[in-house]
Amino acid sequence: MKNTKKIQIIVVAAVVLIMGFLVLRPVKGLVDQEKDTAGAAESSAAPAQQVNLSTASEAAKRGLNPSLLAEINDLEAKAEKADGQEKVDFYQQLANKWNDVEKFAPQALLYEEMAKISPKFDYWLKAGNAYRKAYTNLQDSTMAKALNQQAIVAYEKAVELDGANLDAKTGLGAAMVTGTNNPMAGIAILREVVQAEPKNLEANKTLGLFSLQSRQFDKAIERFKTVVEQKPDAESYFYLATGYENIGMKNEAIAAFQKSKEMAADPSLSQFIDRRIEELSK
Repeated sequence: MKNTKKIQIIVVAAVVLIMGFLVLRPVKGLVDQEKDTAGAAESSAAPAQQVNLSTASEAAKRGLNPSLLAEINDLEAKAEKADGQEKVDFYQQLANKWNDVEKFAPQALLYEEMAKISPKFDYWLKAGNAYRKAYTNLQDSTMAKALNQQAIVAYEKAVELDGANLDAKTGLGAAMVTGTNNPMAGIAILREVVQAEPKNLEANKTLGLFSLQSRQFDKAIERFKTVVEQKPDAESYFYLATGYENIGMKNEAIAAFQKSKEMAADPSLSQFIDRRIEELSK
């Protein structure tokens, strides 16, 4: 039987390594926060410096091919001179360009500007979603914090316009988990989502990560089982395997690790999984 110290080492190693391999950035620092904030009122993190459209656009332009760069510069110049719906139309074209090259920070800021001109639910939701994509896996922690907080604001605006929309509530809950001093407030929102829609993918993923990192492995397993039943991917199978491993269900852990390996096109991850399977098979 594994002792507590060894289990802790496995959990930490698994979470750290998976951050480098998979798409979704895990929720960080929640084990201690759960104890500190379970009964606290909702509280935002310390204000971060806001990212503006000009600086985000200039940063995103680095490395673009000259043809696309010229198109973007031309659209920006036209948008600068336009106003009202015409400005919104140019911004939409720019947002599409940034989406094509997966530059989500300027895309998010464009949707936010569109929402300020024409305060529609759809613009605020798209702004929040793009902000989340922008800060996920971002190495610059200061920038990630700023984008995370701007995501929260965008989602809050979306929820104000349509409080019943589960996509907006899911985004808000997930952003609050990573971007406030009280992740439990975000968890509460996500629980509302899964109560209304038990198989909601994004809500279950975020709740599963929270359960995993707060060592509630049984709950994590149930969340990720729900996810892989609908949309199996390497990431979710890896987390499912980690949950199984830490409650001693070796055969189930091996099977889930193997599924993760099959779906992940990363030799380093495959080697790590092979070592885990070898250890579990002893």
